[in-house]
Order: sequence, then C-alpha cells, then structure tokens
Amino acid sequence: MAAYDDRDGWIWFDGALVPWRDAKVHILTHAMHYASSVFEGERCYNGKIFKGVEHSRRLLKSGELLDMPIPYTVEQIEEAKYAMLKANGWTDAYVRAVAFRGAGPDMGVSAAKNPVRLAVAGWEWGAYYGDAKMKGAKLDISKWKRPSPETIPSAAKAAGLYMICTMSKHAAEAKGCSDAMMFDYRGYVAEATGANIFFVKDGEVHTPLPDCFLNGLTRQTVIGMLKEMGVKVNERHIMPEELEGFEQCWLTGTAAEVTPVGQIGDYTFEVGELTKRVATDYEKLVRA
Repeated sequence: MAAYDDRDGWIWFDGALVPWRDAKVHILTHAMHYASSVFEGERCYNGKIFKGVEHSRRLLKSGELLDMPIPYTVEQIEEAKYAMLKANGWTDAYVRAVAFRGAGPDMGVSAAKNPVRLAVAGWEWGAYYGDAKMKGAKLDISKWKRPSPETIPSAAKAAGLYMICTMSKHAAEAKGCSDAMMFDYRGYVAEATGANIFFVKDGEVHTPLPDCFLNGLTRQTVIGMLKEMGVKVNERHIMPEELEGFEQCWLTGTAAEVTPVGQIGDYTFEVGELTKRVATDYEKLVRA
C-alpha cells in the first residue's frame, strides 16, 4: 500500500477540497513541536458515518480542553466529512478529522496567536486487528501507565496522549502481539493502546471505569447494547489479579469495532458466545 502522503484522492483542508498530495503544513507548525492537536477516528458504513455528530461534538470539546477553540461548527464539520467521502467515491471508509495549531507568529509553548486549522481525510480500512476478529487478539501488558487526570486532559482525544500508546504497541508487536493492555497510574486495568476493554465472568460484564482515560463512543454504544440484552454491566476499578478469573474479553473502538481477545500476557480467554453476539450485533447496528 502506498505511503499515506503519496496517494491519489482528496482531503478537505481549511474549508476546501485539495488534492491528496497537496495537503501539507510547514515544518514550524506548532502541533509538530508541542502536540497541540486533537482528532477523531470514525467509520462510514454504507454511506453513513456511525455517530458522526457525536464525534464532531467530541472534537470541539477536545479543542476546548486544550484551550484551542476550533473555528467550525458541528454542522460544518459534518459537511466537510461527507464532502471528502463524496470526492473520493467512498461509501465504506475510515474518517480522520484533525484540528491543530498551525504556524503563526508564536513559536514557543504559548501559541494563542497561531491559527487553529482543520483537516478531514479518509481511507479504506479493513479490520484493525486483522484475523484477530475471528480467533482473538493477543495482547502484551505495557510498562507504561495511563496518567492521572490531574496531569493531562484525559477526556480529550489529544494527539500527545498517544505517545505512550505508540511506544506500547511497538513493544507489543515486537513480541508477536497485536496490541498492549495498559494499567492506570493507580495500578488498575485501564484500556488497550487505542481501544477500551471488557471482560466477562459468570454471565456479567466488567469494564474499567473511565476516570482517567477516554470514554469511547463505541464503548458507550456497546454498554447500551448489553443493557438492552439484559446483561449486567459493572463499570468499576479492576485489579490486575482479577484477570485470572475472567472467562471472556473483547476490545471496543471505532477502528477496533468489537474485537475478541484470546490472551493478555499469561492470561487466556475464550471467544465465547457473548463476545460473538456483541460483535455480530454491533456489525448489524453500524450497517443498519
């Protein structure tokens, strides 16, 4: 597959569709130096972006949390997404909206005078974890921990917060794993590098309380689905030693969708009936 900077197609950038290869920024763009960037990952199914408006709202909220007001409305962002999809002729695609501090008169930590820019790109993307959707992903346990919300704006989907996720996933892949599970700063089970995590025990579902990491939109969707099924969902702090007693496990995220987990470190899980049902029902929901 061609590198992401060398493809045919169109990207929406600051209010206009531009040829893919022309969607560029200057080397002194503030975001490149100080991580002043927020983004959204979304999927379009059969011509409709799943929870697109909710993603656009979260993008604006993330900008607010970084003291970086994005100069577009939810409606304008939605129009940009669909304009990009139409220009590329896609009905099924991954959509990436990214807002960032551009180059301007400030080139230090402070960047209040620099413009906030917005781009919307997309690409055709299959299963994030490949064949793990069928047999269950294998996860490493990261040495890095999700930090305290007193140190970062943990409710923002901010680019800088993914640095330790990239490092964790690189280490996991070097061990032959698909991803890594992370603990939080207190030692509780938190999430994977780009997805939330769920466990099953005795017919009930347990999932970490998102009090220091992103409460994913897919996570919220799946919790709603489980409650409609009559399955009890326990949102709580989960200790590492509890992993041994869980029977099933899955990840959720826009990219991950619903992906079964077969192993985390030395702990193994079955790809059980509830996991399969959630994955199947989610697929039906997003394509409804």
